[in-house]
Amino acid sequence: MTTPVVDIWGPAAPEARVVISSAPEPHDEWELAGGTAWVFYSPLNRRQLIRPVILSDGFSGGASSLDRLWAGLEENGDYRFISELHAAGRDVVILGYDDRAASITANADTAIDCIRRALAERVGRSKLVVGGFSMGGLITRYALAKMEQDPALPDHETALYLSYDTPHQGAWLPVSLQAFTHFAADNWGEVPLVGEKLRQFSALLNSPAARQMARWHLEKASGTVKEDPERAEFLQKLDELGGWPRSVRKIGVANGVETGNGNGIKPDVTAVRADGETLVDTWLKTQATGDQEVARLQKKGGEPVSVRTSGLPDIDGAPGGLFTAPSEQGDPGSFGLVALLSRLLGNTVDPDVITTSCFIPAISALAAGDISDPKALYQPVTPDSSELDAFVAAGRNEGHTTMTEELGAWIVNEIVASN
Repeated sequence: MTTPVVDIWGPAAPEARVVISSAPEPHDEWELAGGTAWVFYSPLNRRQLIRPVILSDGFSGGASSLDRLWAGLEENGDYRFISELHAAGRDVVILGYDDRAASITANADTAIDCIRRALAERVGRSKLVVGGFSMGGLITRYALAKMEQDPALPDHETALYLSYDTPHQGAWLPVSLQAFTHFAADNWGEVPLVGEKLRQFSALLNSPAARQMARWHLEKASGTVKEDPERAEFLQKLDELGGWPRSVRKIGVANGVETGNGNGIKPDVTAVRADGETLVDTWLKTQATGDQEVARLQKKGGEPVSVRTSGLPDIDGAPGGLFTAPSEQGDPGSFGLVALLSRLLGNTVDPDVITTSCFIPAISALAAGDISDPKALYQPVTPDSSELDAFVAAGRNEGHTTMTEELGAWIVNEIVASN
């Protein structure tokens, strides 16, 4: 399994290891309001911006890292995406943000600034290609739609919009994982090394971007699972802009299958169980439909906290891009993250850990259905069901934003055909 293009939910834990080499020096660097764009001209264009392709970073903590983005696009998958775009005469503009956890609308303004700069620097009249990975697809979707509706903004002059495993219908992070993270941060946030990571992760889950992207959000371990008001407000704003840019061809890919076949994770089974120095009979279960106790959390010497859900679908096993699936680089996956943190807090973890879970359901990445509908999650995706003009799904359920030849080559061909 390869390292994702974007650092989805921030550094997983102190012991997680990701091998990232240095990116080459960009040919140009644009300082933007709220971010930075790194420009890599195609060798065919002699240091001129002729056919720009803008690729937006997605969600995580802190500022975007060019080295990490470059590694995901060029080195850690099985397809050299930037090199192939360069060979096709396309100039690549990698768009990063000062705060990847800021609201989608705020970072959309940075994307608009990048688009305006690309139009000003462009030589000739070739239209732009604009899109992004994970939440970056939502940021650029909103930016292009806003440019079409706001008379104070220029024409975006974009021919093609692309999204790569973008949560158009929302992302899924297990409620039990959210609860454990907040519970652990509240109780062990001052523990050396691991405490800082727990606080960061808990804060990240409550950031504006996470609240807008997650279909179900839990603010604290004893809170109520719901669609966050910030998400509802964002969706209303997007709807007021028409939902999508109208004057472009819209394409997308999913790291999950379109067949409706899940990843094999069964609902309502124990994913992680831990007991030891700090935890007592603490466990997390995979999500099931109906009323369910999804987690039992207990600090040694404290009272147990029961986390319950009602009306959610059995989504952990749904077809889709997997939550930072376990890899040779040390990415622990969703439930694997809980196991790792539990061990760091001095506990023994049962060996039979279900490590990962669905993160971006295929019907979300392909804008093809409501992820709160358990039937829709496991139905095949058809062209008629998608809001995209064209799409391709992976041949297997793989790590979220994994760059593969199957998906990357299809996008390059679409870009070449666009102008």
